[in-house]
Amino acid sequence: MAETSSISVPERRAPLDVFFRPHNVAVIGATEDPAGVGRSLVSNLKQTSFGGAVYPVNPKHPTVLGLPCYPSIHEIPAQIDLAVIATPARTVPGVIRECAQAGVEGAIIISAGFKEIGERGAALEREVLAEARTGKTRNLRIVGPNCLGIMSPHYGLNATFASSMARPGHLGFISQSGALCTAILDWSQREMVGFSAFVSVGSMLDVGWADLIQYLGDDPKTHSIVIYMESVGDARAFLSAAREVALSKPIIVIKPGRTAAAAKAAASHTGALTGQDEVLDAAFRRCGVVRVNTIAELFYLSEALDKQPRPKGPRLTIVTNAGGPAVLATDALLGAGGQLGELAPGTIEQLSAFLPRHWSHQNPIDMIGDANAERYAKTVDVAVKDPATDGLLVILAPTGLADPAAIAEELTRYAKVPGKPIIASWMGGRDIAKAEAILNQAGIPAYGYPDAAARIFGLMWSYSANLKALYETPEAFEPGETASRAKAAELIDSVRARGRTLLTEAESKRLLAIYRIPTVATEIATTADQAVDAAGRIGYPVVLKLHSETITHKTDVGGVQLNLLSEAAVRAAYQSIQESVTRAAGAEHFWE
Repeated sequence: MAETSSISVPERRAPLDVFFRPHNVAVIGATEDPAGVGRSLVSNLKQTSFGGAVYPVNPKHPTVLGLPCYPSIHEIPAQIDLAVIATPARTVPGVIRECAQAGVEGAIIISAGFKEIGERGAALEREVLAEARTGKTRNLRIVGPNCLGIMSPHYGLNATFASSMARPGHLGFISQSGALCTAILDWSQREMVGFSAFVSVGSMLDVGWADLIQYLGDDPKTHSIVIYMESVGDARAFLSAAREVALSKPIIVIKPGRTAAAAKAAASHTGALTGQDEVLDAAFRRCGVVRVNTIAELFYLSEALDKQPRPKGPRLTIVTNAGGPAVLATDALLGAGGQLGELAPGTIEQLSAFLPRHWSHQNPIDMIGDANAERYAKTVDVAVKDPATDGLLVILAPTGLADPAAIAEELTRYAKVPGKPIIASWMGGRDIAKAEAILNQAGIPAYGYPDAAARIFGLMWSYSANLKALYETPEAFEPGETASRAKAAELIDSVRARGRTLLTEAESKRLLAIYRIPTVATEIATTADQAVDAAGRIGYPVVLKLHSETITHKTDVGGVQLNLLSEAAVRAAYQSIQESVTRAAGAEHFWE
């Protein structure tokens, strides 16, 4: 008899609830082998309190961890709605066929050996998906393959082979890397970070980013969504879902692949290309997604957005008792797209009334190293009211004259300033642990280093700016205008028909012009005389660039000449580009 719990399972309302709130779970590939993934899966499900029954499946075992083990899913004396599969890749299509025939609604494929190993594995995936569309439901949903599994902490479900269960909280975490999941899980236990969902998606054969973003967007327990993404998958679906959900919940993405080497590594891991990085950055911004560069930023930003209001502008005021940390914070702030607010004359006058004579008299507000709790409190009280301040960073460098905990207590009075986030950086080790706890409990994010804190503010502003852009609607085309999506599709289709995947600069500008996006005047010349005539029509000064369907990075082959002021300069530039391209890449590339 399968083990059950007295906790009742609420009725499911959404299609993906089968993965997060199942009535019962079958583990196919369950085993007694202490080193086996199947054993860990049964153990984790058995120890948690999701409220349903656990059914091990393996014809080689009569029992697994004290539970009856069934030879196949058809032998289980109950309707199974979620199957977790940990059998060799070659057997998975057949297992999915049996699940589909048994009316299983969802399957998590833990097994590796699919498209990440090449065409043979990709063919297996196609078989799996075909089998999932047969049987009773004809739409068995699949998470994976090659994944860690899923945790639903609020419902007590641990359908993974991780060594511990995630804490309940408000972060929805989705990752393409199972190993990264386990590392973050360990980190979160130490940092007391909780999750509403903890999902390893693997190679996303079926359930993808859009499905999970929409699901978590509707989940009241999820306040923000954080994603480790190696490949975009269905870009249109992802961008559409993200654009809708980002209006109400932050979506924060860390995506490797900025360099060629990282992109190659990601492709070998998930079996998918990472995508052109500049295009992804622009797409993320336009759909309200914030992209970060480090795992720490992924969680720091989600914490800050959960605890503090979004800034209404990019201007940060820094309050500090030490100049050096403030300089580091300033560099980080500007690098993240933020700005230093310029203190109003009235603010400077108020601060000068009680600060030491040698205070900085500008932002950052350096109160000098002997600042105590009273000085911090009075300074913050004035600074937060400055009209040019969109947020406040308070820095404390340890000195013998500063009581970190007392200063933290004073700062808690400003934990909820409407429209102005307050963040802190208490530098040090054991001596500031109590102060950090005070700040965190009050809802003020505290960071060990001021540059990290300043960058988080910059990212908070990026999120605000992205959301603002979501509300901007492009001007509609007037009836009767020929510019249309069909015309743009015709241009792109003509390029694809010639076996190309990138537009030339001239083609890119034609595409922008279709949508009435202004560009500089551009003409194509195939001789020096034509270049001179075009320059005369456009008007000097002009720029001459290589027009080639085979070379995309023009500067690498000497294909750009700037600030040409005369006919002679255009002729000389044309000849120079022709010679440089011929020498660097071959004459045929100049005439492509």
